[in-house]
Amino acid sequence: MRIVLVRLSALGDIVHTWPLAEAIRKAHPETHLTWVVEESLRTLVEGHPAVNAVFTVASGRWRRRPLAARTRMETGSLRTRFSELQPDIALDPQGVLKSAVITRWTGAPRRVGLARPWRRERVAGFVYTETIPGATAGRHVVATNLEMVRSLGVEPPPVQPPDGSWFLERVLPRAPVGPWQEPYAVILPGAGGAHKVLPVETLATVARGLTTLDLEAVVAWGPGERPRAESVVDAGDFGVHLAPPTDLEELGALLGRAALVIGGDTGPVHLGASLGVPTLAVFLASDWRRNGPLGARTAVLSGAAETTIGPSGSARARPRRAVTAEQIFDSARKLLDS
Repeated sequence: MRIVLVRLSALGDIVHTWPLAEAIRKAHPETHLTWVVEESLRTLVEGHPAVNAVFTVASGRWRRRPLAARTRMETGSLRTRFSELQPDIALDPQGVLKSAVITRWTGAPRRVGLARPWRRERVAGFVYTETIPGATAGRHVVATNLEMVRSLGVEPPPVQPPDGSWFLERVLPRAPVGPWQEPYAVILPGAGGAHKVLPVETLATVARGLTTLDLEAVVAWGPGERPRAESVVDAGDFGVHLAPPTDLEELGALLGRAALVIGGDTGPVHLGASLGVPTLAVFLASDWRRNGPLGARTAVLSGAAETTIGPSGSARARPRRAVTAEQIFDSARKLLDS
């Protein structure tokens, strides 16, 4: 059987789809599994023990320049590779227009997506030949992803935390070097939206507190996040350091060597949790029950209203209260002691 798994982005969503790839491999060990992912996130898929091949896309650039020669060449090459692969089934747990278009391009006779309201965009449904309901309301998004194995004639396995040990083994030699010493904590000041980020002063206070636990603090940052990261460091104290620019593998190595990871609702938090690092997530405007980090050494502080959550692709929730630096520090200390 030849299966194509279409999960293009984002970082945390890809981590939360690893268990689906593993479930496919366990259900059908002989399967040839191809994962389609954004080129910038390829390293999160390539080398996964359940994945045989990786096809990449550049959907943002393709949308911006649909008639460019490079776009035509790259999309034509992708479609040719699908034609040569001749997949039997394509699975699209992402459920948005861009992933649905790629699912259509696979040419698979069976194209499976999530039913509404688990699917994020209604229009994606026009591409699928069949749909699968997701997990019952209140369960984690990993459970919904796992429901897709029903299309392969098997029951979904119990939810297990994403396992990034394969990724860590590959990236550890690329750990960035800086003025900090081990043990250290990584603080992630960015998030997927302004409504999800913690105040700079809150993070700086937490960083200062960590030094009292004999942990240095390394403030890591991604695209567009450097000014906030620098502000946290400037408001911090001795033992608070700015990480250098990192690619995904260097970031993974930095997280993997840490004694603790603290951040908001952002992809690197989920990556850190998958590496087995004690991880504290602070959720301000999304429901952690559906999208929180999974793992034996994870904890969540929530400032979002815990209303009844539905099964849809959006986990947006109303902010309820501020989360203080003292609460974050206390939770981090308990996590380290556990």
